[in-house]
Amino acid sequence: MKKVSFAEFGGPDVLHLIDAEEPHAGPGHIRVAVRAAGVNPVDWRIREGQVLGAHPTELPSGVGLDASGVVDEVGEGVEGVEIGGRVFGEGASTYAEFAVLSAWARMPERLTFEEAAGYPSVVETALRVIREVGVRAGQTLLVSGASGGVGSAVLQIARDRGIAVIGTAGAANQDYLRSLGAVATTYGEGWVERVRRLGRVDAALDLAGSGVIRELVELTGDPRKVISIADLGALELGVRFSGVAGSVPEALAEAVDLISRGRLHIPVEKSYPLAGAAAAHIDSQAGHTRGRRVIVL
Repeated sequence: MKKVSFAEFGGPDVLHLIDAEEPHAGPGHIRVAVRAAGVNPVDWRIREGQVLGAHPTELPSGVGLDASGVVDEVGEGVEGVEIGGRVFGEGASTYAEFAVLSAWARMPERLTFEEAAGYPSVVETALRVIREVGVRAGQTLLVSGASGGVGSAVLQIARDRGIAVIGTAGAANQDYLRSLGAVATTYGEGWVERVRRLGRVDAALDLAGSGVIRELVELTGDPRKVISIADLGALELGVRFSGVAGSVPEALAEAVDLISRGRLHIPVEKSYPLAGAAAAHIDSQAGHTRGRRVIVL
């Protein structure tokens, strides 16, 4: 089978499309013929060799955590899924023609494979950081870097829970944030004052790692009310860095519920062929994403 792999840490140029042995589903796992794979910032952070305790890496390594596809192997002890079923979920080395998933759910009927691949890690992360930051119905959550995949999910999940949201993003994405129910403002010079004029901030999330931790603490008044998923220096300022996933099966079940109720939709901004993984990483690292980027097979 074809698979994207890297044998050394580094830039996008270390990614290569290779011929590899097919993986097989062990106990408690399933294998899918991959139709699409989600492109997440954690993918290129791992490729660069950043220290991410939740994702220890042995070289050579495959790439990718999220996928949608058709079940073609079911491991021992797995129930409730059949060969030929359409699923989306999380596993390992998903930039490949076949991948083994450790967590999955049936795809909602309204989703294409391309769309479904963009949800698993994104929704798990969104649910986790909303829970960890402790924001409640009737309060206001500030989301820095709100237009990407996790931000898109956070805005919609928060609104579904009765939480008001202020989102920061580039000028081109202001209408997009508003379409997701957020009060939108731009980042850049003067952004803190612009947020202050919008009202009280009870909690804040840093999703882009753009060096705004001090300002988020200033706006909330308490480092314990700020969570980052993108700035490894957050701990130095007393802010929690959230990088260890919670229950992916529970997150997938909630994603299915939200999608089925029409309360969650994350658009695919751009798709790439398997051979275009390096280009996908370059674009992901550049930021300014609206929704998701995916690899399509």
